[in-house]
Amino acid sequence: MEQANIIGRGTWLDKVAQETLDREKRLGRSLSLVRVESGLGASGLPHIGSVGDAIRSYGVKLALETLGYKSELIAYSDDFDGLRKVPAGFPAWLKDYISHPVSRIPDPFGCHGSYAEHVGSLLRESLDRVGVEYRFQSGADAYARGLLNDQMRKILSRSQEIGKKINELVGQSKYEEALPYTAVCHDCKRIYVTQAKSFDPERDAVHYVCEGTKLGEKLVKGCGYEGDVKITEGNGKLMWKVEFAARWSAFDIRFEAYGKELTDSVKINDWVAESVLGFPSPYHARYELFQDKSGRKMSKSVGNLVTPVEWMEYASPESLRLLMYKRIVGARNVSIEDVPSYMDEFDDLEEYYFSKKRDANRMKDARQRGLYEYSMFLKTPQSKRVHVPYRLLSQLAAVAPEGSVDDFVVKRLSAYGMVSAPSPELSTRIAWARKWERREGKSSFEVPELTPPARAAVKDFALSIENAPDPESVQNAAFDAAKKNGLRAGEFFPAVYSILLGSDRGPRLGPYVMDAGKAEVSRRLLDALGK
Repeated sequence: MEQANIIGRGTWLDKVAQETLDREKRLGRSLSLVRVESGLGASGLPHIGSVGDAIRSYGVKLALETLGYKSELIAYSDDFDGLRKVPAGFPAWLKDYISHPVSRIPDPFGCHGSYAEHVGSLLRESLDRVGVEYRFQSGADAYARGLLNDQMRKILSRSQEIGKKINELVGQSKYEEALPYTAVCHDCKRIYVTQAKSFDPERDAVHYVCEGTKLGEKLVKGCGYEGDVKITEGNGKLMWKVEFAARWSAFDIRFEAYGKELTDSVKINDWVAESVLGFPSPYHARYELFQDKSGRKMSKSVGNLVTPVEWMEYASPESLRLLMYKRIVGARNVSIEDVPSYMDEFDDLEEYYFSKKRDANRMKDARQRGLYEYSMFLKTPQSKRVHVPYRLLSQLAAVAPEGSVDDFVVKRLSAYGMVSAPSPELSTRIAWARKWERREGKSSFEVPELTPPARAAVKDFALSIENAPDPESVQNAAFDAAKKNGLRAGEFFPAVYSILLGSDRGPRLGPYVMDAGKAEVSRRLLDALGK
């Protein structure tokens, strides 16, 4: 049977890159530089979702380069947006700055020039630590320097037409009465609360009234000021319904991913880009949001965020990249509890990449190798590195004596035949796992569903090891339990490791059981079975 043609490295990133290029070729545009964009929020703490957009877009950049084209990622900060809520963990006095542009709010922690600079530095630090390369563009700076002036003139001159189209596309009539622009009020210094009433192209001036607005469920009253603002002065901005289109046109963007919640905005901006600005909209990939374990949307104000900096306290940047590149479709629930799974999954990919085995399905083989290469940002090592199940490291590190953690863990791993000597890389992994094991609010991992024969074999093994005198006896008990219940070793051992380590692999079972304690291992196995 003929298999599908493999594009680039065989991942969804390569498919998106090729579809972007195919569209550009049909449009007849220059491909000397294929620029991609990612929007960076600047109103609250960065979390996995907010950096995920940039990491994914950077992956598409790498895929475009794999296909032989020069590319660049523009990271556009929405730092001229107004503050809508006070994020959890921020001082309460910020409520007095609701609806003020975040670039004009004092830094609540006193270490940067503004609120936006503080939050933006955290986001950029996250991207830098993950290894994303980008060209930063401040939204406030773009307006101040007039980088969007031409686009604003065209949009505001055709505001009535745009308002009707917005109503037609998404059923929102607001912009049939008001222009898709909001000024910073001359008196109260707030944004969003002003309603743009008319545009005078001769003076580049917008006439507005500070009437108030609704932010979420809360009505924010205006101060009543009425006046004009020149769009060239940087004291106002386009609304989201049209701002994306202006950015795409101004910075020649050819690809931008977006979250599912922005579907309507992207639909309108696509039309504005093509029909008003005469700029073919970028090629898009749509993704769904990350959620917490309860299925709630991650929110800056609720405070249920998983931050990239927090993730990298316990794990490698590669594991975070894998989280983003594993797939783009479907919502996913994410928490710090998932760190071991992604660390082990990345190790499995690296094992496969450097092994001589290849999947008979060429597409699957390419996808696995490509996923590893992109998770490494195409900077693959010469050989595979240290691989030890994360939960095993965390358990050993947790019981290691203070002052000799590395020595204790390395000796135990050597006894299991898993490492031969200490190394800086192994020390880093031990430190991650020890910190993860000792974190606040930790919970136990979920044990996968076992088949009835596997459950029976695990139970027999658990009941037989308490009186085992040595590691070899434990090992024999394992093989006896598997044989009694008709299981191969390759079926039995992963079942035991999944309960003890949350992984399908682990050390030689006999020495590990003796180290962990026979009674303790037996208890954990039986508890997991509900016996």
